Amino acid sequence: MKFTLAASILALSTAAAFAENPMVGGAAMYETKNIVENAVNSADHTTLVAAVQAAGLVETLSGAGPFTVFAPTNEAFAKLPAGTVETLIKPENKEQLTKILTCHVVGKAVMADALNKMIMDDGGKHPVPTLGGCTLQASYENGMMYLTDENGNMATVTVADVVQSNGVIHVIDTVMLPAM
Repeated sequence: MKFTLAASILALSTAAAFAENPMVGGAAMYETKNIVENAVNSADHTTLVAAVQAAGLVETLSGAGPFTVFAPTNEAFAKLPAGTVETLIKPENKEQLTKILTCHVVGKAVMADALNKMIMDDGGKHPVPTLGGCTLQASYENGMMYLTDENGNMATVTVADVVQSNGVIHVIDTVMLPAM
């Protein structure tokens, strides 16, 4: 993903590093810990953590990054048809699970203000290519940021700018799915 606002993103990321992180899932999120180290402490992300473990992505998301992770909550996973998560975490479905999870990850740290500026610069929607090959459409309306996947599913960013040592997490309320 090419950003013409790289300097702005860096400035926003640096400024955000000095702000206190919001709590997520009842747990403090520490800027000195990586995405996985923080996510395991969130009571709202136990399903995501289990899925990341089943997909073998712990080492990747613990790596240097930087990453932006749009992190679906347990409630987001619960919106999927009954049995979906249980099926996806089976070893034989690892490839499909990995595709879905990496459709929530961007290979850059992007703070909400920077993304919102890109949305406004693009006339109300901005394409967000993910490491999983999906393109999410980001939009901003009535003070809320939204993501729409390739199937038309829309997620609301409920907690933005949770700074990590290797990127940033934005909590979302819907699982983004690749085009079927």
